[in-house]
Amino acid sequence: MSTLVLDNGAYFAKIGYSHEKVSVIPNCQFRSKTSRLKTFTANQLDEIKDPSGLFYILPFQKGFLVNWDVQRKVWDHLFGKEMFKVDFADTNIVITEPYFNFSSIQESMNEILFEEYQFQSALRINAGSLSSHRYFHENNSELCCIVVDSGFSSTHIVPYCRGRKMKEGICRITVGGKLLTNHLKEIISYRQLHVMDETYVINQVKEDVCYVSQDFCKDMEIAQLKGEDNTVMREYVLPDFSSIKKGFCKPREEMNFTGKYKTGDQILRLTNERFAVPEMLFHPSDIGIQEMGIPEALVNSINNMPEEMQPHFYKNIVLTGGNTLFPGYRDRVYKEVRALAPVEYEVSVVLPQNPICYPWEGGKLLAENPDFEEMVVTREDYEENGHYVCEEKFDV
Repeated sequence: MSTLVLDNGAYFAKIGYSHEKVSVIPNCQFRSKTSRLKTFTANQLDEIKDPSGLFYILPFQKGFLVNWDVQRKVWDHLFGKEMFKVDFADTNIVITEPYFNFSSIQESMNEILFEEYQFQSALRINAGSLSSHRYFHENNSELCCIVVDSGFSSTHIVPYCRGRKMKEGICRITVGGKLLTNHLKEIISYRQLHVMDETYVINQVKEDVCYVSQDFCKDMEIAQLKGEDNTVMREYVLPDFSSIKKGFCKPREEMNFTGKYKTGDQILRLTNERFAVPEMLFHPSDIGIQEMGIPEALVNSINNMPEEMQPHFYKNIVLTGGNTLFPGYRDRVYKEVRALAPVEYEVSVVLPQNPICYPWEGGKLLAENPDFEEMVVTREDYEENGHYVCEEKFDV
């Protein structure tokens, strides 16, 4: 019997059979400016010739799955003929869900997986639990780890001990990739060019040019300098989707420091936005969100743990999620946690090679675990006992 592992993120779904490779696919639908009536689903995004003014229809809001119509269409597409050709009667599914998920959402998910799709068996689990499973598999001498999962909607910090999550240490920061992109859209619209409708393009800009500053004040001083002394400034050529299909950063030697451009060139000049936007992960209060940044929340979470376990958490900090891909992210987390942690404790921060697919890899390992059959709820079980059996079995 095959097992399908689906890390059902708020922006990307990471999906694949446990014996195959993972596919990373947008977990949403799109409407384009040019063909308003047609809706594109998941990886059909590639078919849109002009993604300017692209409108997103997301199944998730604030980190929770609320739009089942959209989610069903995405799943129909993923499980259907052109993607994974799922034979439901002969397939188990491992699927992720958010921490502290609402029971009404859990019940709807059970119903859809067992009654509509009729999977043979299912396991609902948090993405962080899969990440910890992968980490303990690779570092089997370790007893504890703390997972920082910084994704699209929010950032979660969750301590694990011997594979069990410690609920009293879970922290949620309501800053994720979506907020960063929206903030960058606002800054650019205010300073240079109206881009409030260009989520797709500005998300690309964010991924291409933003980085995490190691010394915010020093970078801020450099960003105010004129001409070539301003080493922070970058020029970003926006796509026009006819001759330029994808935006790109100009090489430093080709940059124009006079500020005068040829007509027709659509160029963004980015200075302090490059590091001020990711800074919100470390100081949410910069934009009025009264919450701790990631390093403080990490230390706070570890301080809620029994004292004898604390040194083990400090030396096993695991970073996952898309926001960890900002250059300088890992170094900044290490630097700030090191400054806040007791001197005698060793601090180690691990950034996996592929932090986006790390939980999926954990799900793949879990599916090969000899105890896997004990963890799942079978369709028979569900038909006999209903939601109650899922509540009992899944620790989410």
